[in-house]
Amino acid sequence: MKDSDTIQEAEKALKDCLESPPFIQAVRFDERERSEGSSRPDLVARITTPDGEKIVFIEVKNNGQPRYARQAINELTLYAQSSPDSYGVFIAPYISPSSARMLKEAGIGYVDFAGNCLLNFEKVFINIEGKPNPFPKSRELRTLFSPRASRIIRVLLDDPFVAWKVDEVSKKAEVSLGLVATVKKILLDREWIMERNVGFALIKPEELLQEWVSQYTYRKNRISTLYSIKDESAIEQELKEYCSVNNIRYALTLFSGASRVAPYARYKGVYAYVADGSKETMLQQALGLKQVATGPNITFLVPYDEGVFYGLMKYNEMPVVSPIQLYLDLKSYKGRGEDAAQFLFEQVIEPSWLQKQTTEKER
Repeated sequence: MKDSDTIQEAEKALKDCLESPPFIQAVRFDERERSEGSSRPDLVARITTPDGEKIVFIEVKNNGQPRYARQAINELTLYAQSSPDSYGVFIAPYISPSSARMLKEAGIGYVDFAGNCLLNFEKVFINIEGKPNPFPKSRELRTLFSPRASRIIRVLLDDPFVAWKVDEVSKKAEVSLGLVATVKKILLDREWIMERNVGFALIKPEELLQEWVSQYTYRKNRISTLYSIKDESAIEQELKEYCSVNNIRYALTLFSGASRVAPYARYKGVYAYVADGSKETMLQQALGLKQVATGPNITFLVPYDEGVFYGLMKYNEMPVVSPIQLYLDLKSYKGRGEDAAQFLFEQVIEPSWLQKQTTEKER
């Protein structure tokens, strides 16, 4: 049984959705049929139109993500078997676009507290979409893409379709078991991962990656914009030599990295992560770099988290961040960065995922 405030809000949301059509004569909720257990819908509404009365079974949940939408579909389909002329509606505070598509395909209506809805029965058709989530969905997403939690995401995106155990991910990502469990629940709610006999696997890597892109900017790193009269290749070589001698972790990113992994277009400048911010001044002095506000040809990023180095690759002994990190950085670099990111995705990331998916299916 849902709490009374949520139920009342659900009733109001349905009534608001049905306000505009003039042919809706009445909407009432049958108190006698309100669910007190798991075998009845949360609400039963009776909607009166000139054609008669329509019984609507309603499932109310506090979460509108796909996992809960699928549960509602199964429950409402079961209720409809005992009342073939009924119509099922799912109500939640906010119904995600993926949940909305799922409900529409199943022939189930939906309403959320943001004002989005789809009701399609008899001569009634009401469809309102595109209303933003007014609730703090960002709380879950802040958890999912926080610095340490994003280490888990990196592991899964690097090896999608592979079955992982919680303790394996914990060791690989260097985070606690509890954090892996928290992230796993969020991913399950969105149906981006699937439980398997030997663990869980990421099954919708592109959806997860695009959600991360929407939350990410390379500017969350500490950025130094610099200038040198030397050309890019000379600076990169000196960077490599100095960091190797002084045990500083570094890796190329953005256009410097893309030129090695998936060359898209000519570029100017050097872009690199440099892990030890305390040694950055000495590094700049050693390479003869000057800080500038405009016209830089060198950009150093002190990483917001060591996770940016996960999946590091080497090209002619030059370290480059993983394709996933490279994609994130490029995608958030508006303009030509977005084009380079799309090229990287099509040429490197997507083919790698398809190969892993094929390999897992053959096992």
